[in-house]
Amino acid sequence: MFVRDVLSVKAGSEIYAIEPEAPVSEAVKRMVEKDIGSLVVMHNGKMVGFITERDILRGMHARGCSLADVRVSELMEKEPLLCSPDDSVDYARDVLTKSRLSHLVVMDNNQLVGVISFHDVAKACLKQANFENSLLKRYIRNWPE
Repeated sequence: MFVRDVLSVKAGSEIYAIEPEAPVSEAVKRMVEKDIGSLVVMHNGKMVGFITERDILRGMHARGCSLADVRVSELMEKEPLLCSPDDSVDYARDVLTKSRLSHLVVMDNNQLVGVISFHDVAKACLKQANFENSLLKRYIRNWPE
């Protein structure tokens, strides 16, 4: 299974973005309204960073929970880890696990094509395992005598 398969299994394919000069409060508002854990940071149609719930929590900790005057650009990851639609799910799962990340940006030839979460990867793996399990059960039930 490949990252492109995870993208196809995801509930939505919309990419949620925010400007780097937007206040962090706007990023939090969008994440809560859309029930998501990350935003791509875009400026003039180009990805310039990536911000996650974890980045915001770290910012709150560093600033004593006060983010009133903080811009997204101050907390975002400027060079997030990326993957390609042609990468294996095993690779994506390994990167997410070893890096203790919850989200990966998916790029195809310098073109942003999506964002996958650890949850998306787990869901796709479960779907594949369930499918394989049903095939095996069907095969065993129809085993010739």
